[in-house]
Amino acid sequence: MASVNMVKALNLALTELMREDENVTLLGEDIGLDGGVFRVTEGLLEEFGGDRVIDTPVAEAGIIGAAIGMSIYGLRPVCEMQFSGFAYQAFHQIEGHLSRYRARSRGRFSVPMVVRMPYGGGIRAIEHHSESREAIYAHTPGLQVVVPSTPRNARSLLRASMLSPDPVIFYEPKALYRAFREEVPDEPEVHPLGKAQVVREGSDITLIGYGAMVRVLQEAAEDLHDQDGVNAEVIDLISLAPMDTETLVNSVAKSGRAIVVHEGPRRCGIGAEVAARLAESALDHLEAPVRRITGFDVQFPYFARERAYMPNSDRVVHAARELLEY
Repeated sequence: MASVNMVKALNLALTELMREDENVTLLGEDIGLDGGVFRVTEGLLEEFGGDRVIDTPVAEAGIIGAAIGMSIYGLRPVCEMQFSGFAYQAFHQIEGHLSRYRARSRGRFSVPMVVRMPYGGGIRAIEHHSESREAIYAHTPGLQVVVPSTPRNARSLLRASMLSPDPVIFYEPKALYRAFREEVPDEPEVHPLGKAQVVREGSDITLIGYGAMVRVLQEAAEDLHDQDGVNAEVIDLISLAPMDTETLVNSVAKSGRAIVVHEGPRRCGIGAEVAARLAESALDHLEAPVRRITGFDVQFPYFARERAYMPNSDRVVHAARELLEY
């Protein structure tokens, strides 16, 4: 068992499956000689060669389009978008082809490929580098969308995504890339796609999030316990599409109250989907309205106001206290 950060955990997952399956092929800008802009693919060119670790031109549509053809042919491509904000250049390939081939071919063809996208704020980057637009992909039929929150589940989720017969959008919270280390087992693990995880058990209120926001929720849960004697349950959604409604409902059945947190804009975000599912499937258990704590409906701000934009534990604690008094 080794203690690694998220970058190393992702690198480990890629290395392991590339050794096991010669059909796994990587494509992306600067992923070979440079090892990727965040060094996730560092060392893979040296081990697997340029036929399997392919440095591409700066052409996101070309990366995704080529990988779709490779997938249908029988390979298992893993594409890297340097930042999720650059992936819009390929959205016509993602929406028009990647998400549709199984349905279009009546199940004759599947597209077993992964699109890795670093996303989110917290690193004081410039425009198109900090947005959280996961709701766009979760809204697109035919795509699976997952978000790791720790090194261990990053490794197990990426492995599961690479083994899936259908396309996966793998959203990586870059604020967590080197934020902390975690022990990962020597043997590879596979986290089932479509399954959330209860990372802290409690019975007074349910806190729901994913990616970098899970650490925010854990901090808020600690503060609520220490300052108010409140036992908050924290759920890491992990999978945004499909979403694990059962775990959410089971938690709210205990607590009667829920807060959902994400750093993307509030309007039509993942929080709205969670709230709707709880209204549909757990209304009899709710003792207060579901509260959303999110980014704002503006473009992600530049450096000076980045921290003011992103949800933090103080906002979660304040909302929790209001719901507990409702």
